[in-house]
Amino acid sequence: MKSKPANIIREYGPFPGVSQVHGVSYDGKRVWIAVGEKLHALDPATGAVVQSIDVAAQAGTAFDGQHLYQIAGDVIQKIDPASGRILGTIPAPHGEGNSGMAWAEGMLWVGRYKDRTILQVDPATGAILRTIASDRYVTGVTWVDGGLWHGTWEDDASELRHVDPQSGEVLESLALPAGVVVSGLESDGGDVFYCGGATSGRLRAVRKPRALA
Repeated sequence: MKSKPANIIREYGPFPGVSQVHGVSYDGKRVWIAVGEKLHALDPATGAVVQSIDVAAQAGTAFDGQHLYQIAGDVIQKIDPASGRILGTIPAPHGEGNSGMAWAEGMLWVGRYKDRTILQVDPATGAILRTIASDRYVTGVTWVDGGLWHGTWEDDASELRHVDPQSGEVLESLALPAGVVVSGLESDGGDVFYCGGATSGRLRAVRKPRALA
């Protein structure tokens, strides 16, 4: 496994009225952050909040190209980002205890924090289709360039881990500095990861390393 320090290239926040950043997603133009009772959309160029949706948002967030998905307790909400309207819900895996979430291959991928797992979930029914085991607490989850990455947060230490989606083997990791933790995680589809900063109330951009040969 290749391990090296994470390269933090930008920090956003703190934001007015925000004490925690949970889930993180990216819609191709804006970065969405779940901050408790709202979803905020940020302009990544300026860091300005350009839209807010009043919705329960204490954990992972995902975007399928048209709709947002937001973990809210024991359900996952499907949200129209233009109107903020909740279009429907599905059961969250195993009820409470879910952390990060991503959209890839037409499916939701949900992190289970203390279970140390990532679940592939049917977005129509909430059915669990596959389980990937980790050896660390799982926070945010994202896919980029066909690769699965997840955040960890355990013993006040955090990493971004690239893992084999079949075996769960860690292929490479990026270690965050001491005291810097990762809650949500999302890729911009290129060379940047956006990392929720939990109780710091901040969002950090981390440079994605070049793909493994």
